[in-house]
Amino acid sequence: TPSADSPTPVSIPIMRGPLRIYKLERIVTLEGVELDLTPKEYELLLLLASHPGRAFSREFLLQQLWGYDYDGFDRTVDTHITRLRKKLGAPGEKIVTVWGVGYRFVS
Repeated sequence: TPSADSPTPVSIPIMRGPLRIYKLERIVTLEGVELDLTPKEYELLLLLASHPGRAFSREFLLQQLWGYDYDGFDRTVDTHITRLRKKLGAPGEKIVTVWGVGYRFVS
């Protein structure tokens, strides 16, 4: 359950099933419970969930969220996706791997 000092979200959330993403507050809730996401996990989820169905390459995600180019061996994006899926539980299955491309959020 959220702690007593958790701010009450006031912005209109992006809703994806039981997930709610509040952009102004940078809060993500799952079935009403606030998730403890790192800033990069939040940004990654926000980007993917804001464009359901669109596949994003690892190169694009690295450039957008980390500000550097993909060298072909960097596992940063994969590692963050794995952690994010684990924190999301069942809704994490909505983040699918697009082989040879990257990742997409399916609605």
